[in-house]
Amino acid sequence: MEANLRKVMDAAYDCMQACNNCFDSCLKEDEIDMMRECIRLDRECADICQMVLSFSGREGSLRNDLVSLCGTICQACGKECEQHKHDHCQECARACFTCAEACRDYVKA
Repeated sequence: MEANLRKVMDAAYDCMQACNNCFDSCLKEDEIDMMRECIRLDRECADICQMVLSFSGREGSLRNDLVSLCGTICQACGKECEQHKHDHCQECARACFTCAEACRDYVKA
């Protein structure tokens, strides 16, 4: 397996885990109304990362499109999460930005 694809897979797995943790933790926050967009994006990001992992072994012609979309969603989730002071949001933002970068690098290659 090519190194760039392995990097995407590793980053997508880490991002999926961080988003799932952030989603669960956000639901426990006192001011949940402030967390609605964060929760929504956490779910979308975790889902697209899981999809990338599912499709990563396939040689399909649309893999680049899927990875590109994953990068876009990860970037949006990271931007939302970094606005919140909670540790779980900050950790999620870092994982999202790492995954977004890995996706961009893969698509460029």
